[in-house]
Amino acid sequence: MVKTVMTLDEYQQLFLNKQASARELVMETFARIDKVEPSVKAYLTLCRELALDQADRQDKKLADGKETGKLSGVPVALKDNMCTDGIKTTCASRILEDFVPPYNAQVTDLLNDAGAMIVGKTNLDEFAMGSSTENSAFQLTSNPWDLTRVPGGSSGGSAAAVASGTVPLALGSDTGGSIRQPASFCGVVGLKPTYGLVSRYGLVAFASSLDQIGPFTRNARDAALALDVLAGHDEKDATSLQYKAASSYTKDLEQPLKGMKAALPKEYMQEGIDPEIKQVLLETAALLETLGVDVDEVSLPYSKAGLSAYYLISSAEASSNLARFDGIRYGYRPEEFDNLEELMVRSRSEAFGSEVKRRIMLGTYALSSGYYDAYYHRAQLLRNRIRQQFVELFSRYDLVLGPVTPSLPFVKGEKTDDPLEMYLGDVFTVDINLAGLPAISLPCGFSQKGLPIGMQLIGGHLAENKLLKVAYQLEQQMNLDLVSPVAREVLK
Repeated sequence: MVKTVMTLDEYQQLFLNKQASARELVMETFARIDKVEPSVKAYLTLCRELALDQADRQDKKLADGKETGKLSGVPVALKDNMCTDGIKTTCASRILEDFVPPYNAQVTDLLNDAGAMIVGKTNLDEFAMGSSTENSAFQLTSNPWDLTRVPGGSSGGSAAAVASGTVPLALGSDTGGSIRQPASFCGVVGLKPTYGLVSRYGLVAFASSLDQIGPFTRNARDAALALDVLAGHDEKDATSLQYKAASSYTKDLEQPLKGMKAALPKEYMQEGIDPEIKQVLLETAALLETLGVDVDEVSLPYSKAGLSAYYLISSAEASSNLARFDGIRYGYRPEEFDNLEELMVRSRSEAFGSEVKRRIMLGTYALSSGYYDAYYHRAQLLRNRIRQQFVELFSRYDLVLGPVTPSLPFVKGEKTDDPLEMYLGDVFTVDINLAGLPAISLPCGFSQKGLPIGMQLIGGHLAENKLLKVAYQLEQQMNLDLVSPVAREVLK
C-alpha cells in the first residue's frame, strides 16, 4: 500500500511514468475504501467491475502508445444524484432505491472520456436537501476528522471520500452551499463553478436555477485540473453557457497577486459567527495582504435577507421537480392500492423522507394561488437585488473573502430536531447560488480541537481563474497538514 495520501496530479504521474498501472491504482483505492468504510460510510455503491474495466482500458492505451486522457490513472467518485448508465442512482432516497438510469450524466461521460476510473457513488442528504448528510435514507456518514461529527452536506459523502484519502477527486452538487460547506467541515477544497459552466444534464434536479456540479479535491491545483475536464458548453443542457472555457485553469496559478483587490463584508463578521472561525477569517485577510492583495471592509446589506429568498425559491423549484416521483412511471410504489390517488399519495408519503416532505410542502404553499405574489414573486425580486449587489461590488473588487459557515462541524444529532437552526448554517453560501457566482472553499486553519476551518473566496461570473490562483497561493503560504486522522490510519 502506498504510504501517502496522494493528489490527483500525483496519481496521474504515477500512471504516466509507469510506476504503477491503472489497475494497481484502482486495487489500492478499493483496499483503502474497504479499510475506512466501516467507520466513515462515504459510499452508497461501489463500482469495482466498472473501475477495473476502465483501468484495463487505460493500461492498454498507455502500452500501445496511444494518447491518454487528462485524468488517466485517477480514481474518482460521484455524488449519487448524478446518473450513471447501468449503475444505481438513488439520491439517497427510498423512492429511487432501485433506480438504474439508462444513460450517463454529461459529467460522467466527461470523466470517462478523460480516462478517469469511477470507483463509487457517494452518500448525500436525500435529493441533496440538507446540510449534514443526516437526511440520507440509507446510512449516516462520519467526518474523517472526528467520527462523532457530521461531514456537512448535502455532498457529505464526496467530501468524506476525499478527506479519508480514498480518492483524490469526487464530484458534488451545490444548490445553496452543498459543496463548500462539507469541504470546509472535512478540510478539503470544494469549488462551486459559475452557474452554467458545468453541464447539469443527468443531475437529478433539486432546484434547477440554483444547482451546480463541482469538484472536491485535496488542493486548488487539483480543482483546476478537474475543471479543465468538466467545464464547457453542453447542447443537452438548456442552461449551459455559450462560453468557451479556459484552455487550462492551471496556467495562471503562479501569477503574482499584487494589485488585486478583495472585499471583506462586515456582515460576515457580526454576531453569530464562531470566534475561532472569525479569527481564521481575519488571519486569512492579513495573509492576502502580505501577498499583495488590497483588502477593504465593505457592506453587503442584503446578505442576511438572502437566506429567506433562497429557501422559498429552492423549495418552490423542488416542489415542481419532485412532482415526477408519483409511483407511476418509475421509482417506489406500494404493492397494493385501490385507486390512482391512493397510489400517488402512498408512494410519496411512504418513500420521501421528512426533510424532502417539509420542503415540498413549503414550496407548494409558496406557489399556491393567493400566496405566489406574497412569497415566491417577492423572493425573486430580492434575488435580483442580491445579484445586482454583487455585480456592483465586482466592478470594484476582484473577489470577496468570507467564512463558509458560522459554526464548526457539529456532533451528529445535534441539530436534527431544529430544522431552522440547520438552515441558518447556510447564511454565507446561499447568496452565491442566487446570483449564479463561482466560489471556492479551502482549508485555512484549525480549531483548538483540531477541526478544519474553511474560508470561501467568491468571484464575479466566470472568474474561476482568479479564485483558483488566489486559493493556490494561499495554500502555498499556509502549508497546512491536511491529512485527516482517518486517512492517517489508512496509511499505517
